[in-house]
Amino acid sequence: MWQTLLKHREALLAGVIVLMVLAIGSRAPSFLAPSNLVEMFNDTSILIILALGQMMVLLTRGIDLSMAANLALTGMCVALLNFHHPEIPVAVLLVIATLLGLLMGIINGLLVWKLGIPAIVVTLGTMSIFRGIIFLLTNGGWINAHQMSAGFLALPRTAVLGMPLLSWCAVAALLLVGYFLRYSRTGRAMYTAGGNATAAYYTGINAGKMQFISFSLSGALAGFCGYLWISRFAVAYVDVANGFELQIVAACVIGGISTMGGTGRVLGCLFGALFLGVINNALPVIGVSPFWQMAISGAVIVIAVLLNERGNKRKGRLILRDVALSRQKEAVKP
Repeated sequence: MWQTLLKHREALLAGVIVLMVLAIGSRAPSFLAPSNLVEMFNDTSILIILALGQMMVLLTRGIDLSMAANLALTGMCVALLNFHHPEIPVAVLLVIATLLGLLMGIINGLLVWKLGIPAIVVTLGTMSIFRGIIFLLTNGGWINAHQMSAGFLALPRTAVLGMPLLSWCAVAALLLVGYFLRYSRTGRAMYTAGGNATAAYYTGINAGKMQFISFSLSGALAGFCGYLWISRFAVAYVDVANGFELQIVAACVIGGISTMGGTGRVLGCLFGALFLGVINNALPVIGVSPFWQMAISGAVIVIAVLLNERGNKRKGRLILRDVALSRQKEAVKP
């Protein structure tokens, strides 16, 4: 039973999401309005992009707890640039945000790869450092909507084919990361490095280098989202996206990305993020207390982790069984 559930994890999760949406729609018909569904996907777009970055890190047996702080720092940097130099094109600011995020991801990756420091320790440390830098830049101050240019605020809201540009950014990220992991040599190497470090070593794959690349890409996506977040919510301050790193990890775990590395698909990452997006948008509609929302989200995460661990143990038992059978065959040979 467990094996069947895990085998069809994405389909099961998609079905649960559809049932949730229909159930909430039966209580509040306006929830099923196309405009509301588009807006709900738009609300989840940043989480989807960040979860894709986290997924790549998890595939290589790492974890990046600094993504939200990276987002906050890059967002503050481009907001300050826009405030002091409104003549800078928004496209240039978007590139700057992505490169700043990439730089922070490279720092994480080098500390993990070259110094051998556990990823959770590195990213906990850099998370605090990035938040501290924001405070040093602003002395705890805010950048508000009236201090940002109209072009800076307008880009993610620009409608293209019925959806805001922010939503299309999430779609593009899904396609690019999906193609990268499925068809590129480096993407496939990430799965090997996280799934079986010994096999990776004997096939010439440097597991540490794969972690470095995954942290770099994760940082770049966080930096990209730094501009998107600040522009969408029209405010920049020290505690932007504080605690959001837990939502990012949760989206990956719910989507079936294993914290033990080597397992997970982009589709699962998408559905994991959408599941949390539906919960966050739907439960307030039917009057569920915020405390119950947290409890429900937490329960779902625990169940998802149990399913993932059950699958890992099952896989481990199969490997051990195959090894035992091969040894038995060797023993009976004349």
